[in-house]
Amino acid sequence: MAATSARDRIEQLLAQAGVCVDGTEASDIQVHDPRLYERVLAHGSLGLGESYMDGAWDADDLDGFLFKLLAARLDQSLHTFDDLLLHLKARMVNMQRGQRAWVVGERHYDLGNDLYQAMLGKRLVYSCGYWKDARDLDSAQEAKLALVCAKLGLAPGMRVLDIGCGWGEALEYAARHHGVSGVGITVSHEQAQYARGLCAGLPIEIRTQDYRELDERFDRVLSIGMFEHVGVKNYPGYFEVARRCTADDGLFLLHCIGSNVSTDRTDPWIEKYIFPNSMLPSAAQITRASEGQFVIEDWHNFGADYDRTLLAWRANFDAAWPRLALRYDERFRRMWRFYLSASAATFRARRDQLWQLVLSPHGVCGGYRAPR
Repeated sequence: MAATSARDRIEQLLAQAGVCVDGTEASDIQVHDPRLYERVLAHGSLGLGESYMDGAWDADDLDGFLFKLLAARLDQSLHTFDDLLLHLKARMVNMQRGQRAWVVGERHYDLGNDLYQAMLGKRLVYSCGYWKDARDLDSAQEAKLALVCAKLGLAPGMRVLDIGCGWGEALEYAARHHGVSGVGITVSHEQAQYARGLCAGLPIEIRTQDYRELDERFDRVLSIGMFEHVGVKNYPGYFEVARRCTADDGLFLLHCIGSNVSTDRTDPWIEKYIFPNSMLPSAAQITRASEGQFVIEDWHNFGADYDRTLLAWRANFDAAWPRLALRYDERFRRMWRFYLSASAATFRARRDQLWQLVLSPHGVCGGYRAPR
């Protein structure tokens, strides 16, 4: 009886999103294991994601199915113990401080450069591309790097800091195209090793370092896709670091995913399997934390571009799977596809955004004009 009622409850919820169990539409769900229903009722998104990893269900149009769930806000109908546990942990513990700040590097970014080289395209840029005039993923990432450099007004001789430099692509691009020197920091040893090779022969230093240790001045500071790992307890300290590293007449560019609502935690499935100790900031949290440190010169939202970026990554991942399968198992393949598909669906539903902020210590004299 319990299993039947669980199925009835889930089918009723799915019907609100226009999804049928074992239906004929590409975005319908095909259930292979009836234990799925109880797992989802008990564990929400964690149960849904883990059930997919275990092969309990499929959808031909996976991102389309997940988009329908998010657009109908079905996730808000299932508040589980897993959500409460994450909330309590976030309230009681600073999950992004000390050794915990290095966990995401070890568990996500150090998975293997082979995976990211296969997925990300010509450049290892693990953040949203800029598709305004782009024809493919590589040109979208090139356009994003060019946009960042233009917003910062880079010029020869400037010294640039990249907080969370990833595989070094932004600094390498800035050095080659604009004649700057700089420093990049990351908590991933795999990223640092690759970035040092990429930037060899350029006036670029790559460090494995916590951002809190930074205490030197730069003409320009940028941070692309790192703020999502800082945590709300550390936002004021992060902006203090960015301020003390930005010259009085300098600029700071923050590129990050943002949430429409303020929270103190991330999705339980994402927390467990993809980005441990991560969370997305809201606009209110950013403005509160940066108040008194910076003037916000420009706030640019191109979050809809992340849908297209993520689907391009997934296509690359699928195409590379025959060789990746030598190192990663089938459960990993399903986990990674769920991650990329769910993320694409989230941006398509406009539940998350992609923001680029340009900030100055005292306000640009005469005003700032942002390129687009």
